[in-house]
Amino acid sequence: MKKLVLPLSLMVPMLVFSQNKKRDTTTKVTDIEEVVFQKKVTGKTSDITTVKISAKDAKNVASISGGIEGILKTLPSVNSNTELSSQYMVRGGNYDENLIYINDIEIYRPFLIRNSQQEGLSIINPDMVSTVNFSAGGFEPRYGDKMSSALNIYYREPEKSELSGEASLIGGRLTAGLASKNKKLTALFSGRYRNTNLVLNTLKEDTDFNPVYWDFQSYINYHISEKFSLSFIGYYSKNDYEMVPKERSVDFGSLQRPLNLTVFYNGREDDKYKNMMGTLSMNFKPSDKWRFTLDSFAYQNREREYYSIASAYILQTFDPITGAPVTSYDTGGQIEHARNDLFVRTYGAQFRGRFSPNVNTDIELGFKYEKENLQDLTNEWKLVDSAGYSTPRPLDDPRFGTPGDLNLFYRIAGANHIEPTRMSAYAQYSQKFYWGSNKVFVNAGARVSHWSFNDETIFSPRAQFAIKPDWDTDMLFRLSGGIYYQSPFYKEIKDLDGNFNKNIKSQRSIQAILANDYEFQMYDRPFKLTTEAYYKKMDDLIPYYMDNVRIRYSGKNNASGYAYGIDTRLFGEFVPGVDSWLSASYARVYENIDGRGNIPRPTDQRFRFALFYQDYMPKFPSMRVNLTLVYAMGLPTGSPIILDQNGAPDIYSAYQYQRTLPSYKRVDIGLSKVFIDPKSKNKAYGFWGNFEELTLGVQVFNAFNIRNTVANQWITDANTNFMYPVPVRLTGRFFNVKLEFKIK
Repeated sequence: MKKLVLPLSLMVPMLVFSQNKKRDTTTKVTDIEEVVFQKKVTGKTSDITTVKISAKDAKNVASISGGIEGILKTLPSVNSNTELSSQYMVRGGNYDENLIYINDIEIYRPFLIRNSQQEGLSIINPDMVSTVNFSAGGFEPRYGDKMSSALNIYYREPEKSELSGEASLIGGRLTAGLASKNKKLTALFSGRYRNTNLVLNTLKEDTDFNPVYWDFQSYINYHISEKFSLSFIGYYSKNDYEMVPKERSVDFGSLQRPLNLTVFYNGREDDKYKNMMGTLSMNFKPSDKWRFTLDSFAYQNREREYYSIASAYILQTFDPITGAPVTSYDTGGQIEHARNDLFVRTYGAQFRGRFSPNVNTDIELGFKYEKENLQDLTNEWKLVDSAGYSTPRPLDDPRFGTPGDLNLFYRIAGANHIEPTRMSAYAQYSQKFYWGSNKVFVNAGARVSHWSFNDETIFSPRAQFAIKPDWDTDMLFRLSGGIYYQSPFYKEIKDLDGNFNKNIKSQRSIQAILANDYEFQMYDRPFKLTTEAYYKKMDDLIPYYMDNVRIRYSGKNNASGYAYGIDTRLFGEFVPGVDSWLSASYARVYENIDGRGNIPRPTDQRFRFALFYQDYMPKFPSMRVNLTLVYAMGLPTGSPIILDQNGAPDIYSAYQYQRTLPSYKRVDIGLSKVFIDPKSKNKAYGFWGNFEELTLGVQVFNAFNIRNTVANQWITDANTNFMYPVPVRLTGRFFNVKLEFKIK
């Protein structure tokens, strides 16, 4: 067994090592074996809060939104109430509170996305992924300044020349890998195309959709020597979303009072999102003890959101027996208009160094410099006409014969251009050692950041502690936490009037997470039960409201809050040879705006259950199935948006209206037949001998055809001023056929 040398400074009297100690009376140095934990974390990280996701499982999962994010949504701490979006919420946080890295370089999502139909492809290409590390909180100092989670993706290097692809009813991909004979040069290129028109046609509305998304990525490595290497990641994506609505009819209400909303449209929406990213990394490893990395990166995002849509509607009820219309509650119309343009460019460099005096000790430092360029042009308004007059109603009510002014329901306008700089640094120390016969791991450190836009400096200390007692029962106890900030960016600094607020501050979360991993054998197969309890105390919060997947902040740090919950996950081989898991969680998150009292935040999750299950036929192992099941209680984002005296959304309206959306329920099933498998003993000949893998599959999205609700559209009865919540429903059942191949 491999030995290591532990410095004398770490040999405190309380530490008693295992029997394998050897003492050299000449040098008085103690040699001990490497401390190995049962919780094995791979993928270039020692973060004990990390959950490792199999890249193969992520590719196999039946999901509209994408492989990596689709499988993340089966974890107990992750929530999402729409299948069309790859975004997710973690432990009471919103979509903007999650860090995403590819090869340790932070990436960004589009900012102007208003609803999940527009989103398109996730930047993460499952076919290029080797390792997925996900932390739901309490993560290391080396990760950036956000309050909820950190997802770190590592791309793979091909071992040989390869060509693989996928074709389905909603898109396809083609990936090529190259490797030189001496493995010094490797390259991975992948292109994807996606059109969700067929899926969106299950929305039960007469609308012409033309959503076209495509991207291209490359990952190139050149190993100059054993000590020095270069790598490059290139990314370009173009998402175009065109929509021409014609008519929509929604039935809702109750059996005793069935209601129907019929809407006729005129106009169109034309949105374009272009993202580009390039990174160049230099890695220098002079010895086993030292490792240095210098990354330079550039990211550019151009977004255009243009729409002008007029609509006329009628709200009526029907006789529950005859089905004949009885009463017309409201007739009216509205015009929605937007000409929003956003340009974001970020470039900079980061340096990371790691010193490992032995296999049980790591010391890591990092520095990062970013230059940002944000140009935002916003012109967005909505006119609502109900029974012949504009709403919100002016003081001189037209019902009493006095004409009022034509008021817009809301208007947001702004022209902003800033070029701030952002600097950050971190340091962390990791140590594994024996405490008596118990194995202990400690990670502690801090990071500091400064942003020139608001001239704010934040300091974030973080720590992790794990102990594996010397018990017959295989258990690991973990404690992690610290101070985590949500450093503001484009969305947080933009207020409800459309202007950038220079006085905005970072939101802060003080976190503590207590966890236990219990590994055991059941049915002669390995299983692991993970339980985590957490508490977050938050201040300097920026209140926001959610409309579909769009988050709009108030632009003020005038709230505080707290979150708590418990997560549990049973992971193991329910079927021999393949991994599956069950997840359950209970979580609450509250906020207090200007001292008015605690109310649930828009991401208040409550109870959630998820299942990811894989199986195959014992006599025909080439016939395989995977199933994802999600049940999540509804989010409190179904309340109407009330306007203040200036025509801006009133962030305090949540105290007057608290309406929860229906629970989210969904089952997706993937069935596949593997014709050629590299592990199979049966060899393919002739033309088929060129294939290393060949699989034909059928995916059943929303197998039970459950019409989930992502938001409410509010219609006002002109006579009574009563507002009716009209559900905005998601997709129905859809059958997708998928062919996957890999050529030798």
